Amino acid sequence: MTIYLRMFAWLLAAAVAFATLGPPQYRPHAYLGQNGEHALAFILVGLAFGLAYTRHRTWIALIIVAMTGVIEILQFWAPGRHARLMDFVVDALAACVGLAASAALTVSSNGLAPKPLRKPPPRKCPREPAARGEFCCRTLRFRTVR
Repeated sequence: MTIYLRMFAWLLAAAVAFATLGPPQYRPHAYLGQNGEHALAFILVGLAFGLAYTRHRTWIALIIVAMTGVIEILQFWAPGRHARLMDFVVDALAACVGLAASAALTVSSNGLAPKPLRKPPPRKCPREPAARGEFCCRTLRFRTVR
């Protein structure tokens, strides 16, 4: 399931980048105004990445904000596009709202925040080694008993 979420998140990011940098006639219009369209697109991107990468939300937030900045800077060279600081602020905040929404969804569905991985306790040998020696499952070595 995670691989599908990750593929969807990256495809959505590519679609948003194309809609932002591509020709205006190919850009979808939601009739929410410029800031509303930006916010909707980046809330969805933040939500998708937050659900796809649940253990690395801080890094994902930094990556999405950086991606937003790169998209705005690339608009300087895209014909018919205008890079604005307000667009960057709206996009970055909307992506962070999407990440926060994904964290809230994860917490409400699990009941708790995702737990960090813990090292399992060492296994005990089920029996003592034979007189001539045998493989020990605790140390993962062949040992001889004298």
